[in-house]
Amino acid sequence: MNRFVTQVSAVCLCLAMVPCANAASKKKKKQTDLSANPLANVNSKQPDKELFDKAMKAMKKGKYDVARLDLQTLLNTYPDTEYAMRAKLAVGDTWYKEGGSAALTQAEQEYKDFITFFPNTPEAAEAQMKVGDIYYQQMAKPDRDAQNVMHAEQEYRQMLQQFPDSPLVPRAKQRLRDVQEVLAQRQFEVGQFYASHENWPATIARLQTVADSYPLFSHSDQTLITLGDAYVTQAQTAERLNLPPKAKVELVKAYNDRAADAYDRVVTRYAMAPHVEDAKDRLIAMGRPVPEPTQEQLAESEAEEGSRTSVKLKDRAMLLVKPGPSTVRAARVGEPALTDTPQTTAPDVRNSTVAMFNAALKSQPLPAGPSYGGGATTASAAAVGTGASAGAYAAGSNTGNAVEMEAIPSGNSGGNSTSVEIVNPGANSGGVTGSEAVPAAPTGNEAAPGNEAAPAAPANPGAEYGLQPVGPPANTNTALPPVDKPAEAADQVNDVKAGSAPAQVQTGTTNGKKNPNVPVDKSKESSTKKKKKGLDKLNPF
Repeated sequence: MNRFVTQVSAVCLCLAMVPCANAASKKKKKQTDLSANPLANVNSKQPDKELFDKAMKAMKKGKYDVARLDLQTLLNTYPDTEYAMRAKLAVGDTWYKEGGSAALTQAEQEYKDFITFFPNTPEAAEAQMKVGDIYYQQMAKPDRDAQNVMHAEQEYRQMLQQFPDSPLVPRAKQRLRDVQEVLAQRQFEVGQFYASHENWPATIARLQTVADSYPLFSHSDQTLITLGDAYVTQAQTAERLNLPPKAKVELVKAYNDRAADAYDRVVTRYAMAPHVEDAKDRLIAMGRPVPEPTQEQLAESEAEEGSRTSVKLKDRAMLLVKPGPSTVRAARVGEPALTDTPQTTAPDVRNSTVAMFNAALKSQPLPAGPSYGGGATTASAAAVGTGASAGAYAAGSNTGNAVEMEAIPSGNSGGNSTSVEIVNPGANSGGVTGSEAVPAAPTGNEAAPGNEAAPAAPANPGAEYGLQPVGPPANTNTALPPVDKPAEAADQVNDVKAGSAPAQVQTGTTNGKKNPNVPVDKSKESSTKKKKKGLDKLNPF
């Protein structure tokens, strides 16, 4: 009995202590929440605090216009209040949470004003971060307009440079990695498009920009492999050019060296990437040694690839309805680029290609002639041909035979004139091939221009070079027939006799009046009266 009483009393004591514990926990939680806002005063009943609290409650309920009105009243009525800085920032928050292009533009302006008035406060980093988030929310897919993406990159970079000690720096770095992933994907897709159309200067320009500006790109290995393939294709095109052997060897070696550098970078910098084996196979096929990455490079590549999130079916489905880009494959580690690397353009690639041609041809200049054309002009043309993969500059493009003339000394050895052998057309029906007919140069005994004498008649004009003369024989005086005069046209005869009446205009009429004696077919006349049917036939009206 005593044991039972003891147990009951213990249970009652525990139940009595439960409300006290709940009250203590609630009091502790309330104190923790109040300490989260250092500007709040628990016991303060000042009107500025009442306005600020009222505005915060209205913003939580979605009444952004009411919250802005209360905050503006607080700022105008109490300019020296301790809530002025938080109220100024909260005005921008109301526009930011309201959403929409117009509201986000107004929010950006409010945040910029806040940074201007309070540049050295912790809240300034928060305002700058939200400016970047404004453009981050409006980013489009990589194949769309990239203005918002570039603005977001600029704002996040400014936040990291101006506020390096802010607790928001890790979040800003991750957002910057996501933004640069989208920019790199855009350049990569454009480079792949140019590669599919064999526009190698544009391909190299785009992919080189991606490799230099965005080292954390998820497809950096594919970018460098495609860049190396573009150089290999240019080397294969250079092998087909009609160039001197030494210059051709140097040019092909220059292209292959650039391709090998791209493959080497994949093996060393992105050693744990999915396509690193493809780069090794290409190096082996070129006869180049495969480099070995260091332990630091292996650790960096492993950490970078391990931080990426795998693309799931849900992510692919969201791309169909989500207006923004996908940043799932963006890296979670590594330092994003804070400065812009000089971009490579297609004219720069072309100028570099021309410089390579000129350097290859400098030691052995091209001979002047129809085969090469000589000098830097041919180098520039060949460079353009390899850059655009045009087949016109490949071997065999010079299909025409060079014109050759054989100079024969004249009979007068003391003269300075030379004559050219004229081939008889009758003997060679195929036309002039090796020695074309060229008029002889004038000699010193010939008449001056303007006083030329008539050429002497040949001894046998009928058999001159196998050509027959045009016209009647020279020994006949046959007159030419007179010019045939065309026959005169017959006199015009008028079928209508004078005094006869004109023809009737219409059958059944005479002088515009109807002739009652001519029958008229009334079946072809139109009538607006409709025939009556059924009981309507009995209605006389």
